[in-house]
Amino acid sequence: MYYTKLLVRCDSEFSEMLIAELAEAGFDTFMENENGFEAYVEEERFDNDIVTEIKDRYSLHTQLEFSFSREEKRNWNEEWEKSYEPIIVDDRCLIRASFHIIEKKFPFEIIITPKMSFGTGHHQTTYLMIKAQMDIDHQNKRVMDAGCGTAILSVMASKLGAREVVAFDIDEWSVINGNENIEVNGTANVSLQQGKISEVKIDGLFDIILANINKNVLLAEMKAYDSYLDKNALLLLSGFYTHDISELLYEAEKYGLREVSRGERETWASLLLKKIG
Repeated sequence: MYYTKLLVRCDSEFSEMLIAELAEAGFDTFMENENGFEAYVEEERFDNDIVTEIKDRYSLHTQLEFSFSREEKRNWNEEWEKSYEPIIVDDRCLIRASFHIIEKKFPFEIIITPKMSFGTGHHQTTYLMIKAQMDIDHQNKRVMDAGCGTAILSVMASKLGAREVVAFDIDEWSVINGNENIEVNGTANVSLQQGKISEVKIDGLFDIILANINKNVLLAEMKAYDSYLDKNALLLLSGFYTHDISELLYEAEKYGLREVSRGERETWASLLLKKIG
């Protein structure tokens, strides 16, 4: 079997958004590097028109280079393991793969199977979400993880004492990988579905909703999040830049959501909101 390899050179702040777009276009394997990332798609699934459209759209905002080559199928996990490093969040949470041997003990430890889904802890927004979660009381709380990726935030919520975590993602590969991570971390109170918030089956209200997606999705789904928030419940958001905060707060205030705190890491941000009334 052959793959089309796409080598992307771009500013780091655009990597995650481009990876998300290319994943929707059929690419299923990604490896980040210091200049951008590599993306792979089965040769017969490659659609040059869609990829060209993505490149043209993002080229309006940043310097971007795409180059293509034909590659034989490889052991992607073995390739990634060579460069996958453990992450320590705020000296309180270790995020590692099963093959990492770490002697130092941390209050929390999350094992993420390195299978190329989003949310390994390496991106600034995942770091921000995990850091904020550790300062939120999850004990006996009902939690939603919207756009869960690898389910890393769901696993964190469970380890922090949540009684139930309902997670979902539109990407089939993320659901498969997420379930693997749920199992390896022993967090059986996390359930995972495939689909958008408007498509999955969700009953009742939540004490905490987690959403690490992107600004446009967060804005579009703010009303839906609000409809699932119990009184005085918390909404933790990331996946956007610091200059997007005012726009998100403006939308949130329409639904009685008020800022509790915010976090910043390089150019990325997180927001913790509370439902008032």
